[in-house]
Amino acid sequence: MAALRRLLSQNAHRCFSNPPPSRHLVSLIRRHFSTEPQPSPTPESSAEPNEDFRRPIPIQPVSYAAKPKPPPPEETPREYPPDRQTSSQDTSNHATPEARSWTRDEMRYIKDAPVIAPVSYTSRVAPLPEDRVTVVEDLQKELMNEELERERRRMQRDMRMERSRYGRVEVEEESLPFPKVIKVEGTDENSKKKEKVVYDLKEAIRFAKANGKKIFDETLEAHVKMTPELRRTDLKLNASMRLPHGFGKTYRVAVFAEGAAADEAREAGADIVGGSDLVASIRSGEVKVDFDKCIATPSMMDLVKKIAQKLKQLMPHARNGTLTNEISKAVKEAKVESINFKKDKTAIVHVGLGKLSFPEDNLRENVGTFVNALLLAKPAGLKKSSKFAGYIDSFHISSTMGRSYPITILSLSMAADHVNKMNVQRETRST
Repeated sequence: MAALRRLLSQNAHRCFSNPPPSRHLVSLIRRHFSTEPQPSPTPESSAEPNEDFRRPIPIQPVSYAAKPKPPPPEETPREYPPDRQTSSQDTSNHATPEARSWTRDEMRYIKDAPVIAPVSYTSRVAPLPEDRVTVVEDLQKELMNEELERERRRMQRDMRMERSRYGRVEVEEESLPFPKVIKVEGTDENSKKKEKVVYDLKEAIRFAKANGKKIFDETLEAHVKMTPELRRTDLKLNASMRLPHGFGKTYRVAVFAEGAAADEAREAGADIVGGSDLVASIRSGEVKVDFDKCIATPSMMDLVKKIAQKLKQLMPHARNGTLTNEISKAVKEAKVESINFKKDKTAIVHVGLGKLSFPEDNLRENVGTFVNALLLAKPAGLKKSSKFAGYIDSFHISSTMGRSYPITILSLSMAADHVNKMNVQRETRST
């Protein structure tokens, strides 16, 4: 570009001083900018005028001196602590023997760079659950100790203030805590579970009589837990029995009858006897329903139905034997103290078997009579059961306000067999 400017400046100077013909200027421009090879000048043409003007000016290349590199900084030896001297010695073995400084561009492509010593940290392990608990407990103890210490300092400060004010302070007596009974664990007696004790029938009756209350004459009760299969509604367990030694209670019997049936009832020992007049007096409220059993003839049922709300459970029924024409027999059976029993929704039978004032043998015979009646009332649809197994789960006796005693099945079976033998002997004697 500089040569072109110089050429143009020379041509312009010559044009103004001694301008050449126009053909020489065109040929000069074509010759300078053309890419075709130019013929070498002949001696004749070299002799032509304006030889300096036609010859191209040579262009010399310009070279610059290289920028000197700064001297490398001197490396100072690094001081390591004692615990890292070993690691620095290990890394020095891998380093190059010639120490040199590396530029940023050289560090991009270098392979054998100095090895950087790895930094080692202590291994950290997550705390276990039991360690966390101990840590929490330690913190709680520390906080508690701090609170106690603050409280102690506060009390001392208050004491000093009281002494400074009044000069004397009454010291409170230390109140010791009430002694507590500490249960010792791990001993043989406490570690073993208490085994359930099952009593013999005679022994259980003796204990029930000994633990009875003296306020009134308690009743000996029997509670029998039957098999869970008896919770079914299609299996009925309902029966009655006559205790050989009675229940200890006098029953009042009322009979609804007229004419000869009424006279028969009075002779049998009925307490209340009447017909339409008795129904009217009960309906009006003159006579209270304070009797225990009610017997009626079939001809009196139309009148007795009018007081069904008064009688409730005492309503005569043929199933119970209280609706019959045999008045004397029904009254005598009612006076003999027959007892009805049945199972509840949970398949448990509850029944009273006499008073604690009875002798032990009489109570034992009453219990045997109940067990015999319970075996005779066994439902026919009960499967997979023997005499007691699969039918009776447990048998307990107790007083009205006393504890219960579980009874062995063997003693119950022996009491029932004893009652059967006594019944056979009575039948043989009567015959």
